[in-house]
Amino acid sequence: MSPAPGKKVPIIDNHMHLDLEGRCVEAAKEFERAGGTAIMLVDKPNWALMRSEAGIREQFGTTLRIADMVRQGTGLKVFVTLAPHPALLPQLVKDIPLDDAVALMRKGVDIATGLVQEGKVVALGEVGRPHFPVPEKIMEASNGIMVYAMERAKDVGCPVTLHTESATEETFVFLAGLADKVGLERGKVIKHFSPPIVDEKVNRGLFPSVVASKDAIEKALAQGDRFMMETDYLDDMRRPGAVMGPKTVPKRTLDLLRTGKMTEEQALRIHKEHPERLYGIELPG
Repeated sequence: MSPAPGKKVPIIDNHMHLDLEGRCVEAAKEFERAGGTAIMLVDKPNWALMRSEAGIREQFGTTLRIADMVRQGTGLKVFVTLAPHPALLPQLVKDIPLDDAVALMRKGVDIATGLVQEGKVVALGEVGRPHFPVPEKIMEASNGIMVYAMERAKDVGCPVTLHTESATEETFVFLAGLADKVGLERGKVIKHFSPPIVDEKVNRGLFPSVVASKDAIEKALAQGDRFMMETDYLDDMRRPGAVMGPKTVPKRTLDLLRTGKMTEEQALRIHKEHPERLYGIELPG
């Protein structure tokens, strides 16, 4: 089913980074011009800055400021996800002992949790473990930080957004086990940069945020509509368009609606019902 003439379909990019030194608000405007209505703004870590509690607070403050800039410069709804990125830990241990680095990462999770309680942030993330090879002790420590983030998410009733290696069925089994260990509802665990593994028997009830390539979204739709869509746009002037450009999610959604490969009901579930329920937010549409 195509949207009725003149009706604006709600479209959210569930994982987008913006940078004051990148296109920033202009990238958000491009998303809006393409038909987007909301973004989930995820912290883009500053490795050099986030080496102390004060630095983490400053970086999180920058992301919140960018969210306000986008709200003022566009008609978009903007929501924020914050936590120390798992790739920060391997950076920290170059200069400080592992135990101190883990303590700082946990403190960053606590700071983000406080911002959830203040109503400034709707989820903890992205947390998890590096997607590249690291020593076993770093991987074990990363898993511990991920469990801690799940515990804090349970404490405040928000979702947790996970960054890991490319997900397989085995990855979903492992992550579901961690959620069960702390008593966090599996459906509150969002797998960022997910492949199109939508079948709950395979993803173990975790919530996939699927990368918005044409092939991935069509494969996801063939299994159902229990997923969200994202670009993981990096806003890096050295790599324009990485990972995907800001207009990808609205363009992909509207193309699928026009060709009948996605119904309006599916679009509403993907871009409104699921994110509203997961994050406790209100979206247009």
